[in-house]
Amino acid sequence: MCGIAGYVNPSADHPADERIVDAMCQTILHRGPNDQGVFVDGPVGIGMRRLSIIALSTGHQPISNETGTIWIVFNGEIYNYQDLAKDLVRRGHTFKTTSDTEVIVHLYEEYGEACVDHLRGMFAFAIWDRPRGHFFIARDRLGVKPLYYWWRDGLLVFGSELKAVLAHPNVAPTLNAEGLLYYLRYFYIPDPLTIFQDIHKLPPGHTLSLTGGRLSVRSYWDGCLPTGTDPQSISEDEALERVEYHLKEATRVRLMSEVPLGAFLSGGIDSSMTVAMMAQEQSRPVSTFAIGFQEESYNELPYARRVAQHLGTDHHEFIVGPESCDLIPRLVSHFDEPFGDSSAIPTYHVSRVAAEHVTVVLSGDGGDELFAGYDRYQMDLARQRRQLPGVARSLLGTISGRLPDGTKGKNFLRNMSLSGPARYLDSISYLPPVALHRLLAPDYQRELERIDGADPIFMQYFDRVRSLDWLAQLQYVDTKTYLAGDVLTKVDRMSMAHSLEVRSPLLDHVLTEEVTAYPSHFKMRGGVSKYLLKKLARKYLPAEIVDRRKQGFGVPLEYWFTGEFHEYIRDTLLSSSARARPYFNAQVTESIVKRHAAGEKPLSAVIWNLLVLETWFQLYLDRAPVAQSQGRNPGIRG
Repeated sequence: MCGIAGYVNPSADHPADERIVDAMCQTILHRGPNDQGVFVDGPVGIGMRRLSIIALSTGHQPISNETGTIWIVFNGEIYNYQDLAKDLVRRGHTFKTTSDTEVIVHLYEEYGEACVDHLRGMFAFAIWDRPRGHFFIARDRLGVKPLYYWWRDGLLVFGSELKAVLAHPNVAPTLNAEGLLYYLRYFYIPDPLTIFQDIHKLPPGHTLSLTGGRLSVRSYWDGCLPTGTDPQSISEDEALERVEYHLKEATRVRLMSEVPLGAFLSGGIDSSMTVAMMAQEQSRPVSTFAIGFQEESYNELPYARRVAQHLGTDHHEFIVGPESCDLIPRLVSHFDEPFGDSSAIPTYHVSRVAAEHVTVVLSGDGGDELFAGYDRYQMDLARQRRQLPGVARSLLGTISGRLPDGTKGKNFLRNMSLSGPARYLDSISYLPPVALHRLLAPDYQRELERIDGADPIFMQYFDRVRSLDWLAQLQYVDTKTYLAGDVLTKVDRMSMAHSLEVRSPLLDHVLTEEVTAYPSHFKMRGGVSKYLLKKLARKYLPAEIVDRRKQGFGVPLEYWFTGEFHEYIRDTLLSSSARARPYFNAQVTESIVKRHAAGEKPLSAVIWNLLVLETWFQLYLDRAPVAQSQGRNPGIRG
């Protein structure tokens, strides 16, 4: 596990500067505290920071082929690299290390850009092919590892985190209004957008190529798109057997490590099954790590403890309290752009606790998207079945629009007035268009009107799957947006903040392709979500774990945002600098703060979102210092 960074100048007449690559790498020191390597060749400069996991003594990067004509920097793990190496040796390739990084170089020699099709793992890498004058970047299929890039006037700058890209002296970031609006509505910014103009996320399952001054981005995998397999071609018993086989194998290959390894354990089905599979493969107890809250309705520790006892793990726990809100500046400095998912707090803490004992953990991420585990799926399926005629929906929309904010049932009526994708997007947004429109200043209201309605990033994915049943559509859209943009971003930044590698068996692309092809009634049946996975789980876990209601990784903000914390909220959101921001209607912001202080608990998530955003403005617009943060906080133009 590492962080990578680098750039390519427009022509060989402009050689790369090793000092710039070094400065970019220094911003992501936390991703790789064990080693650094930089390589400069004509217009190309690439570098990496290394967290040593395998090939501890021979895995230094950058790494080249036998002749030193093709070079790579790589972030991630390739789980099938040993089998690939054996095949490449048979084809005549010679290796000088035992690392998975060198395998990619020789795969590229053998297959060119199609090398990505042979890789099983999580990865983001950059390859410089000197003879062809070709620069090639790839990101793994489901987006476990991040990759950002800036492209302007023939200059390509890339990095594992935004801060590495921002460290290049030619990158002059400007606020991206579209990214800001997506953040305000969904609390994260979906790929390929970022909060900055001209800086993009390379989407999962995509590659980027630069040759002769021409840049192209292409998709190489979309295995979370159902292939049209006949739903009757597999029985439930056969599907259950195959899921068990693939989950065991996906877990087994992720136990490859030369450093201590453990697992996150929440007590939910996904993480519990991951630990159960690990326990099947290991002779010693699995080291497990869990986070809880003092507020009983949010605390999953009793369930995690029950699973740990049942599986005989070496269990570690930590209680998270409201003092964690002091982390806001540090969290923002790790994400580099506004990120409003408050579960970043427990993820930060569980990563910190785990890093005190191990260097690698396995997690249960991806199970909700793959096996249809979100409660919202059941709610939206019910509303889809009971969808009202257009005239009735229009009437409900008119009624809901006339009700004052905060009126009980207003949001429900508005949601029922919508249909299909619009209804679902409304249900997963925190600030629906009407409320967001009121919050924004006039210039940004016009920007919202320009991009909203179509909601282009989400709608492009709905358009691809309109022929599928409704549950399959929702799973696909969430995998393409929420999984990559929120869940995996959160886990990557919060774990790497503590130099901890996280591996997710449920995100194995072979398992994903297998389960995606199954009919929806294998995933949700009779009101039971994760039907097939829960049926398998009964073989490994206590019944009270399998049958308990899904809880999620929520944070008790409504309990934390009380008493003296109201003063912090007022001081932050109603400060003179916050009121002067050109993006918002200050009177509406003040109204939200007052309503929250008066006890409107549903506003806690919106308050958190605005606190994160104002903190980001302070760090990246006002360039305020951050205690104990990594990297610098460059200013941007608003």
